[in-house]
Amino acid sequence: MKEILIRSLSGLLYVLLLILCLNYEQLLIVLFFGFGLVCMGEFKKLIHLKSIIPYIIFIILYAVFGYWQSVLNTDKGLDEATQILMVVTIFVELFLIKDLFSEKTIPLFASKRFILTTFYISSAFVFLVLIANYNEDYDPNILLGSFILVWVNDTFAYLVGKNFGKQKLFEKISPKKTVEGFLGGLFFSCVASYFIATFTGLLGFTSWLILSIIISVFGTLGDLIESKFKRQANVKDSGVIMPGHGGLLDRLDSIIFAAPFIYLFLRLLQYVS
Repeated sequence: MKEILIRSLSGLLYVLLLILCLNYEQLLIVLFFGFGLVCMGEFKKLIHLKSIIPYIIFIILYAVFGYWQSVLNTDKGLDEATQILMVVTIFVELFLIKDLFSEKTIPLFASKRFILTTFYISSAFVFLVLIANYNEDYDPNILLGSFILVWVNDTFAYLVGKNFGKQKLFEKISPKKTVEGFLGGLFFSCVASYFIATFTGLLGFTSWLILSIIISVFGTLGDLIESKFKRQANVKDSGVIMPGHGGLLDRLDSIIFAAPFIYLFLRLLQYVS
């Protein structure tokens, strides 16, 4: 009972902090900067990387894309730089998906460690900020909707999997995940997309429906990939910053992995609309 209470309180604090900061752009930028540093530290421990270079790269990337317009007084070159970052990040994540299914352990040679800290962790937080600014005006509702879809997917994947799950999804990496749980999370995320579309009015139901599928699929893959990193490191959690939950990376692994794909979809939506 005590463990459930601690887990609930730390989870509630995390959600309230996020929702509060979403209302103010600068607070959100600061919050994700802090989240990024914590996740970077946790991930570096998982891959046994002691260098401070990943922190420096994260700070540079975050500063460049977060303050490009305000510092340079122009957005010239920003769009091109963002697209390059998006393409490279997606390619790195596709290779991680390939490693998830084809490799017994994810290769972690020296250069790949730096590639992962840059394009798996650092760029993810850049895209989380960019999602809130995808219309060139700060509007946190799409980002909030994306987080809600992650929470709905995770919650119902757990509930459906616990009560009805029989077929293991990826037993060697995450024994508790089931196909039934994944499908349950996907179904209820699709249902939630209707209510998000209705209450936000930002995107149509079809767009939110596609986003719910993107988030469920790539969020689950991100969860599995982080689980594989933890299994290789022989640890249960990425950290201890959230009592009852583990590390911050454990809570953000789904949205971190899905973020560039969410942003890609939003960009495509702009071009066709």
